[in-house]
Amino acid sequence: MSVVERLRAAGCVFAEDEAALLAEAASGDELERLVQRRIAGEPLEVILGWAAFRGLRIAVAPGVFVPRARSGVLVDQALPFAGPGVIAVELCAGAAAVAAALAAEAPGVEVHAAELDPAAVRVARTTLDPARVHEGDLYAALPPALRGRIGVLLANAPYVPTAEIALMPSEARDHEPAIALDGGADGFDVQRRVIAAAPEWLAPGGVLLVETSVRQAPATVALMTAAGLEARSVHDDELDGTAAIGVLPA
Repeated sequence: MSVVERLRAAGCVFAEDEAALLAEAASGDELERLVQRRIAGEPLEVILGWAAFRGLRIAVAPGVFVPRARSGVLVDQALPFAGPGVIAVELCAGAAAVAAALAAEAPGVEVHAAELDPAAVRVARTTLDPARVHEGDLYAALPPALRGRIGVLLANAPYVPTAEIALMPSEARDHEPAIALDGGADGFDVQRRVIAAAPEWLAPGGVLLVETSVRQAPATVALMTAAGLEARSVHDDELDGTAAIGVLPA
């Protein structure tokens, strides 16, 4: 069987594209090893060492959350707020794909990222200026000098309820860290913390953007409203991405 046929038989929907990318990455015995890893269910992006995101190749590694195209909704909604001199911070950054895309698409913005998982921090520091990738738990990771000065605050906080983790595709469930997926019993554990403290860190008129699901968006918006933000949600059909948007009144 050809590589394409073997990938298709393993359930890879885009077998032709995946075969081409694997062949670009290796040949001979090494290609065969990569194909076997993919057939075994390992995410393609981890095998390649990068994920495509808004025209960029974002470095990833085993055990690190793989960026999803739907997170591009955060970048799209951030751009109107991201002028030169604005400070932007991505919390729960993982490989820092959103931060990297914003830096590429909004020249002059000072972009930072914060992440708790050391493996993801190592990867993110190959994508962004290492001095602006901060390791730690949400706001505790950030330099105190950023408090009250952030114009754009973004977070793809984990929002899958714990009981629903078992229903996720095996690529995520078996190969990505639980810390990047599990949002607690109702899916809002980390979102609550991000949203509650956001007003302390945002500049007047600054915006908080949190990735969420269509089902959970009303509750995310309600959390933002309770925190004193002017909040709404948006869904991008093309990306199949949903974000809650909260602006701190000037």
